[in-house]
Amino acid sequence: MNFKTVSTAFLSASMVMGFCQCSQQNASAPQPSQSTISVSGLKMAYIDVDSLLLNYDYYQDLMEEMTRKEENYRLILAEEINKFEKEYSDHQKKLENGVYSSRDRAESEQNRLAKKQQAIRDKNDKYSQEIMDERESNSQKISETVDKFIKEYNKEHGYNFIFSKASLMFADETLNITADILNGLNSQYNAPAKK
Repeated sequence: MNFKTVSTAFLSASMVMGFCQCSQQNASAPQPSQSTISVSGLKMAYIDVDSLLLNYDYYQDLMEEMTRKEENYRLILAEEINKFEKEYSDHQKKLENGVYSSRDRAESEQNRLAKKQQAIRDKNDKYSQEIMDERESNSQKISETVDKFIKEYNKEHGYNFIFSKASLMFADETLNITADILNGLNSQYNAPAKK
């Protein structure tokens, strides 16, 4: 969500909340329902995205997969670094002890080790880029899945606004629909696995 969208949503919410306060002062307004407040026909709710992600099975599965992949990459690199360090240490000892038959042979070994070190750096960069790309892809998948579910959920519930709690300075807890969204998302995600 970009700044303009957040600002517009926040401004709209502030105007609606201000209208609510004025209406309540000037007339006896009906009490809010358990999960929504209706103001001039507007129906609002919010979602605690942090709580949603923390408990969303699909998100957790993607994060576990990422953690395994990162650990695997880390182990591969650690093994290669250890081998390189041993080879470099052996090379240094040979230099100190004058084991090489010629200066060219020592330089050749030095060049080979420099190339190997660069290959390890390149592999590290490649792995880092893969992880970053996969994180971005996972974020996109989660966002699309949640957005799609909320649109379907809203067809039945008819909200005019569903906000993220992170963009709100205050919200009545009765407007929190996080549990409903989370239960629906987890049911939808786990349903194919149970077939």
